[in-house]
Amino acid sequence: MIIREMKADELSAICGLLEEIDQDANMPSPQAQSIWEAMNGYSYYKIFVAEDEAADPPAIVGTFALLIVHNLGHGGKPFAIVENVVVNPDHRGKGIGHRMMEEAMILAKAQGCYKLMLSSDIKREAAHRFYDSLGFERHGISFRINLISRV
Repeated sequence: MIIREMKADELSAICGLLEEIDQDANMPSPQAQSIWEAMNGYSYYKIFVAEDEAADPPAIVGTFALLIVHNLGHGGKPFAIVENVVVNPDHRGKGIGHRMMEEAMILAKAQGCYKLMLSSDIKREAAHRFYDSLGFERHGISFRINLISRV
């Protein structure tokens, strides 16, 4: 198993994986390509994949996105946000998610981040247990407003 940056020709595979946690991830290829190109314009917003190199052919079995955010607080130290964490259902329980999150922590620390944060839907209790097992703290209260349905 290796964790590496996504290659351009893997975008449709990533969108397919993301449908496991977000039905809105199913979008036309030109739209996905445009979004990915915009992400590449950020100073650090990358998509990573977990690849099972023992499979024939090698297969993408997980993904996550990592955003490093510049910050005026905390002495100018940046912070990191991990998003869109998903492992193919057929490969869950094999340590892939654990390896991906370890890699996210290593990458964030290497960028000088003072914290790595994520959010998880309140209904995803198995995911919460997973993040607890990795040492993440349940911290504060998360708020959101759905801007699409708001008048």
